[in-house]
Parts: sequence; C-alpha cells; structure tokens
Amino acid sequence: CIRDRYQRRVHGSRGYIWPEFDFAMSAVDKKQKVMTFGKKKRAIAVASCNKGKGMIRVNGVPLDLVQPAPLRLKVQEPILLAGKSKFRDIDIRVRTKGGGAVAQMYAVRQAIAKAVVAYYQKYVDETSKMQIKDAFVNYDRNMLVADPR
Repeated sequence: CIRDRYQRRVHGSRGYIWPEFDFAMSAVDKKQKVMTFGKKKRAIAVASCNKGKGMIRVNGVPLDLVQPAPLRLKVQEPILLAGKSKFRDIDIRVRTKGGGAVAQMYAVRQAIAKAVVAYYQKYVDETSKMQIKDAFVNYDRNMLVADPR
C-alpha cells in the first residue's frame, strides 16, 4: 500500500497519522470560494464567500446584530438590492479593521457586494452576474468601486 510505504520510508516508527484524503480528488470536490475586499478611507473589510446556507457574518457577528444599529441598513443594502434568493446558497464571512465605525460599515457593504458579483461570475452564470452588478451600479457606484480617499 502506498500509505504504508510512505509511512515507513519518511516517518519510520514515529507513529505518524496519515491525513485522510482521496488521492484521486477531482476539481468538482474542491470548495467554491471567492475572497474580495472593500475599502473606505482607512477601513478595510475582507469578505470570504463560500457555497453554503445563506449565513452572513461580520467579525463573527450575524448581520442582523451588527452595531451600530443605524448603519445596519447600509450593510444590508446589497442583500435588499440583489434579492434574498441570490444569497440563499452562499455564506459570507467578513473581517474588518481600521478606520471608524461608519467607514467600516461602508467597507463591509462594498466587500459583500463585490463578493456576490465575483461568486456569481466564477461559479454561476454571466447573466445573473450582470443583473446583480447593474442593480448595484445603478443604485450606488461605490458599492463596487472603492473610494480613493
């Protein structure tokens, strides 16, 4: 067995535990993941978009509990514009740092919008991506284009 020969040759008798994976892993089995970022002044938000169940978290907190509360609607704008059906099969996790609270919320908003567009471009179809992108650009161009300040 390849596993036994590798274990004896490389690790000897140290009791190495072989990682469990299939050698014939296909490209279909790999995880569908897109990473994007959003910027506003000194704030930077990095969004990781995976195939999932519709969960959106910002710094580990669900989107419905994001603080400050008055800016929560700004963060939810990409979802409201594209429609909840577009977010039903993807999970988005956003990490943000730098800047103030308002700038962070705008950076998160941009990162989420860019993540959805990139995910639909890479893993779904071009027409859906163009519909989402047009909706974002018609509403506010800063959802997809960073503010250079």
